Amino acid sequence: MISSPSSIGKLVAESGISKREAEMILADVLGLSRASIIANADRKLEASEHRQASAMIARRQAGEPMAYILGIREFYGHEFIVTPDVLIPRPETEVLVEQALARLALYRTSAIPCVLDLGTGSGAIAVSIAASKPAIRVVATDISSSALAVARQNAERHNVNIRFVESDWFTALPAEKFDLILSNPPYVAHGDPHLTQGDLRFEPPQALTDRAVGQQGLACIRRIIGDAPLHLNDEGWLLFEHGYDQADACRQMLVEGGFTDLVAIPDLAGITRVSGGKFIAERGI
Repeated sequence: MISSPSSIGKLVAESGISKREAEMILADVLGLSRASIIANADRKLEASEHRQASAMIARRQAGEPMAYILGIREFYGHEFIVTPDVLIPRPETEVLVEQALARLALYRTSAIPCVLDLGTGSGAIAVSIAASKPAIRVVATDISSSALAVARQNAERHNVNIRFVESDWFTALPAEKFDLILSNPPYVAHGDPHLTQGDLRFEPPQALTDRAVGQQGLACIRRIIGDAPLHLNDEGWLLFEHGYDQADACRQMLVEGGFTDLVAIPDLAGITRVSGGKFIAERGI
């Protein structure tokens, strides 16, 4: 039970959550750095500050992710606005950004490659790429208008030029082609127990699972691989994130889809999380 009124240090001690998280919440409420929170533990809180911090602490006690409570998550060296309308950006997805940038670096300086981010969510992937390569063209889609609103805020926050399109994967882009297609699609299997545990309880279900019974979470990936050749320029790349146990299935789908130069990229834990391949036009679609 958190008493009132209280000092910073007392509220941290009585919070019932980790010391670090309580300090982060107080830093957000008071507009201070975490270092200042630690250094000013004896500072008395105003009643309004106490109420606001206590309410946020209660949300964390209930298991709500810190990213939603604070409204911010760092990804690829940038801070992104996040709300319950979007998936929380995760470190393993930075592998997808790194792989994309490595391929964009191979383009001739006279060429202006065009990149498509399917299911952009918060816009973390698209914005990170646009910020690193401001001369390229970036298009980002999502089926959720609420998610696109968050992505647009993040593009404005980082002063990057991205074209956002409300679309069910490629549906709203019938005739457009790209040099690089990226996606972090829903890939958690329908009914997976993890969906009712931890942070996943609070994240938008449509961003986590394809909700397709018996598809092992691969329905969206299968659709993306199947449709991507229609939207890739010659020697264009498709790269996507997938589950820890889906690499073999993804490779087989890429082979069946006619992709070449297949890649399977591990995250920092050594688990393959990004797969993809190159599309060669003369092989046919």
